[in-house]
Amino acid sequence: MTRPSWAPEGIDLDRPSASRVYDFFVGGMHNFEIDRTLARQIESFTPNVAETMRANRDLLRRCVRHLVDAGITQFLDLGSGIPTVGNVHEVAQARNPQARVVYVDIDPVAVAHSRAILDGNPHAAVVQADVAEPDTILNDPLVREVLDFERPIAVLLLGVLHFVPDEADPAGCVARLQQAVAPGSYLAITHATADGQPVEVLEAQKLSGRTSTEIVLRDRNHIAGFFHDWPLLEPGLVHLPLWRPDNPADVGEHPEFSGAYGGLALLS
Repeated sequence: MTRPSWAPEGIDLDRPSASRVYDFFVGGMHNFEIDRTLARQIESFTPNVAETMRANRDLLRRCVRHLVDAGITQFLDLGSGIPTVGNVHEVAQARNPQARVVYVDIDPVAVAHSRAILDGNPHAAVVQADVAEPDTILNDPLVREVLDFERPIAVLLLGVLHFVPDEADPAGCVARLQQAVAPGSYLAITHATADGQPVEVLEAQKLSGRTSTEIVLRDRNHIAGFFHDWPLLEPGLVHLPLWRPDNPADVGEHPEFSGAYGGLALLS
């Protein structure tokens, strides 16, 4: 296929990318037909999957707005994917143009697209790294250049920990990140779950393996443990639409169909 002008050189156009599949589901433009084909296959098993992806992105927007209003000016977004369609820097800098954002993703496709999108933005950067290797992230020169770890940072783990297998110790990875930030910092997590989900969700999970980023579904108690001793802000760890909705009507009759939990904690 012809490489579009926005696609960086070196991107494999013949294999679907988890980041671009997600981009398609949330209404982005940084995806190819091969990504859309896989997305439609996943959607055929779970017709509400696009709604789930949008619920995660909507929570991200609400969370970032809340954090900026609370005085946070620094964001470390881990497993960020492609920063398009209302991502962290767009939402935060609309409220505070001085807000600083570092995106981190293991996927070279997402990182390449991110660099193209962020070109010319002096307060946003992207680093290629694995969330399962937090010290690599914390010691990265670009991360240290953009973010001041002597001041509060919002650590965002939105839709990424379910890609970290148990053998990689996701709880330990989160704990290391928590230890690195100053008092007044926040930790936001969203995580896919099988709680209350039909068997079709498991079939869609199998398809996720085709992007080499298989999803690990965990229950609410397991996910809650990732916050360790940081107290959760109201309303706690809840299904995505229930986390501080802009309008009660946005919740719908079955918030559990979002297939994921989300929460925000504060290091006081």
